[in-house]
Amino acid sequence: MFITTMVIALVTIKKGLKHVGLHLSSSEAWMWSAVVSAIVMVGGYLYIQKKFANRDEDHGFAGVESIFSILMVITACAMAFAHGSNDVANAIGPLSAVVSTVEHMGEVAAKSSIAWWILPLGGFGIVVGLATLGHKVMATIGTGITELTPSRGFAAQLATASTVVLASGTGLPISTTQTLVGAVLGVGFARGIAALNLGVVRNIVASWVVTLPAGALLAVVFFYAIQAVFVG
Repeated sequence: MFITTMVIALVTIKKGLKHVGLHLSSSEAWMWSAVVSAIVMVGGYLYIQKKFANRDEDHGFAGVESIFSILMVITACAMAFAHGSNDVANAIGPLSAVVSTVEHMGEVAAKSSIAWWILPLGGFGIVVGLATLGHKVMATIGTGITELTPSRGFAAQLATASTVVLASGTGLPISTTQTLVGAVLGVGFARGIAALNLGVVRNIVASWVVTLPAGALLAVVFFYAIQAVFVG
């Protein structure tokens, strides 16, 4: 809990707050991140203690898994934060550059400003996609690759959120889905190769190999089609 909050708070303070005019030094960022993380950790600890104080039947493995089912709420929020910090940026990056070029009358600027409506548009698109087609990916990652318990899911989500948020903080565009799949594979490997559904893993790897050249090829086709229609 402390580590998850620490990663999110540190990246948010050092990178995100610059856009609202708040510039903190590295020592101040680390200090405030530690304070926020400690508060969240203490609050989470007290909540868990209160929730399981009178549940004597929750002991051993079942009790541990029950606690991790609560902690997964925090890592799920961290995953949502990581998803928005990276995948929305990946989606709206080209649109932001195009809008900036149009506003500057065709002049390509070294740094393009982001119009206020682009970020909400990207977020809305992610929400619609999640609501309509996201359940298929959820089923594949949640049940298709390996058997997940709350503790295994917590480990996978914590690893994914930390990786994606740190990548977002350094400006690296990465895929949240691919990172999560890698984390789930790691959890499965920890139990042995027999714990993995190799058929599903094979299909996922094949899709990764196909999507990059397929995306490049379709981009070339669409570019020349648009050029032929509008430029002639």
